[in-house]
Amino acid sequence: MINIRTIQHYMDCPRRFGLLEIENAWAENVSVVLANIMHENVHSGKHQFKSNNKVVLSSVTLYNDELDLYGVADCIEFCKNKDGVPIDGLDGKYTVRLVEYKPTQPKDGSIRETDAIQVFAQKLCADYIWKCNSEGYIYYADTRKRVKMPFDEEYDRYKALLDDLVGKMQNVMESGVIPPKIKDPPTGSSDGGSYYIKETIKSRDGGSLSIQHLAEPCDELFRFVHTQAERRQQADRVGSGHSRKDFFFEQ
Repeated sequence: MINIRTIQHYMDCPRRFGLLEIENAWAENVSVVLANIMHENVHSGKHQFKSNNKVVLSSVTLYNDELDLYGVADCIEFCKNKDGVPIDGLDGKYTVRLVEYKPTQPKDGSIRETDAIQVFAQKLCADYIWKCNSEGYIYYADTRKRVKMPFDEEYDRYKALLDDLVGKMQNVMESGVIPPKIKDPPTGSSDGGSYYIKETIKSRDGGSLSIQHLAEPCDELFRFVHTQAERRQQADRVGSGHSRKDFFFEQ
């Protein structure tokens, strides 16, 4: 199965996706670290609450067996609506809203394609689970505003793009061949910028020590430094074949 979070890796830089998925080499630049801090705050549980008309949950596992996708949504809002859908464990009917948290909004007010496709993939998973037409939003921390994704108007375009990306990602994983470098890598790709390379050193007594150091991205370093990528926690339990319905709705 394809982890939704890796779709953005592939769009930013197919090579980085290959290094992460095939060689387990992982590197982060400042923009990635900032986003990770934000996601940790969302997944801390501080944004979980219930009211008469709404139930809000963070860190909700999603999956779509038909599309071979899985992942974790930052936040899902179940808003009471007589025209909505029933939700297991809740009384009444609800509209399902996905909210993805991002540090900054583009200065021109546009929506990054990589962000939109991530939320769209989550939407297809939510629609599969709850048999609904879920809404997708991005909340930008710098402006403290949420923007609704144009999925109703541009559904076919996003679906075609997602199918194309997932197909290419599956080909990379099945072939085991890391994509080549690109000439003009985007900010945050494995072919440009600075990265913190994580390395685990084993001691003679069987213990281990994790260190990280700043390194220029190059084939030699990435191939020399083999590390364990961050555990996918609940999302990866889905991908490893455990029962999905047991824990996709986390309270």
